[in-house]
Amino acid sequence: MVTNRKPADNPFGEEQGFDVYSDSCPARLVLDHLGDKWALLILHRLAFGPRRFNALRRDISGISQKVLSQVLKRLERDGLLTRTVTPTVPVTVEYALTQMGAQLTERVCPLLRWAEDNMPAILGAQDAYDVKQAAAGTG
Repeated sequence: MVTNRKPADNPFGEEQGFDVYSDSCPARLVLDHLGDKWALLILHRLAFGPRRFNALRRDISGISQKVLSQVLKRLERDGLLTRTVTPTVPVTVEYALTQMGAQLTERVCPLLRWAEDNMPAILGAQDAYDVKQAAAGTG
């Protein structure tokens, strides 16, 4: 996984043998998981404390039960959250961030705020682009 590049060329992780610019680097799969909008929203909700499955589903409008379950499993497998089952009737399942998940969430929460804050400018840019493309006939 290590390329012939010097560490100064890529200061991100080569000292541990990982290079996200290499097509065989396993970090790409993790980045793929984190690039999912649902993963970011789940992590952000868990930043405020442990949550039950149905609370997450209510909080995140538009996510299906199946997708929520899949994303939670991926995040748990990646070591970003824990799943705790309490044998009650009915069974209670609660999700919480791990230390690594909390470190990541500190970094991605500003991205969510940035997206919300910049939506007017982004929508304006998209409209301007669409008008330009339509005028050029390349729509």
